[in-house]
Amino acid sequence: MFVIGIDPHRGSHAAAALDSQEHLQGELQLSADRRQRQQLLAWASDFTPRVWAVEGATGTGALLAQQLVAAGEQVLDVPPKLAARVRLLDNNHSDKTDRHDARSAAIVALRNSRLRRVSVDDHGAVLRLLAKRHHDLIAARTRAICRLHTTVTFLVEGHLPRRLRADRAARILAGIHPTTAIAVERKALARDLLAEVRRLDRELAAHCERISAAVAATDTTLTQLHGVGPIVAAYVIGYSGDITPFPSAGHYARYNATAPIEASSGPVVRHRLNPRGNRQLNHAIHMIAVTQVRHNTPGRDYYLRKQSEGHSRKEAMRALKRRISDAVYRQLVIDSRH
Repeated sequence: MFVIGIDPHRGSHAAAALDSQEHLQGELQLSADRRQRQQLLAWASDFTPRVWAVEGATGTGALLAQQLVAAGEQVLDVPPKLAARVRLLDNNHSDKTDRHDARSAAIVALRNSRLRRVSVDDHGAVLRLLAKRHHDLIAARTRAICRLHTTVTFLVEGHLPRRLRADRAARILAGIHPTTAIAVERKALARDLLAEVRRLDRELAAHCERISAAVAATDTTLTQLHGVGPIVAAYVIGYSGDITPFPSAGHYARYNATAPIEASSGPVVRHRLNPRGNRQLNHAIHMIAVTQVRHNTPGRDYYLRKQSEGHSRKEAMRALKRRISDAVYRQLVIDSRH
């Protein structure tokens, strides 16, 4: 069995073929163009049977990975962090080069039997794309509204609402009558920012409708959970991907960072908050927990019971998020079976 590691870039790709003993059998540097799949397959024809290990198969290497899968090849997704660790621990190949990165990706695939196998993009990939766009629109609107808020504070006395909406900002600006050149320019800038906020509001509304339609097409059971609407469901399904690589709810909780990690030292056994994992998925589960706590739900009862047992609010919230992660996992497993 040969493993071919790929270090993909926007302009070029590096490939390194290793045998089962990690001995280098061949290397290739090629341009990222329309002939990339043809060139790679022609070069790899001597390495059979083979498996491809693409570094960042959901990022820069996504297109190449999908092209190889479409050609009937077996492709594994190598996290860049794992490839970097292998390279740094290699005394002879620790330099940061494309050749060494490709070799490191192949070594990761040889030593790790739990890498995600890349499959043809399905509806989950569509939801992940929509969720990313939703995240970008929310971030852009937040920046615009913060700049608008700051600009208005130079024009009007007193405290403004913490959550300044476009209609409220428009009424405030209508009541401002600048008398100096700097005030006139600040009001003009505020109007530009207000127009940007309104444009983003329209784009968000239209985008949310697209997400709702895409989630409805999946016929998912996730929306049966309290606190899971179309937006949260898009994040959960999109960023969870194929649920089959997670053999248990515990593995899934570790992936979404709702499971604490051990931080023991000597005879002291303790755990701490997991700062790693998929942060977008963790945020989606957090939003489910916040919604459940705000309403009369079993989640709220569990949250209050944890506090009555002496846990802090943050500790109770973390415990609730773990229970929600298990519930989400069960629903995703049910969806995968159908």
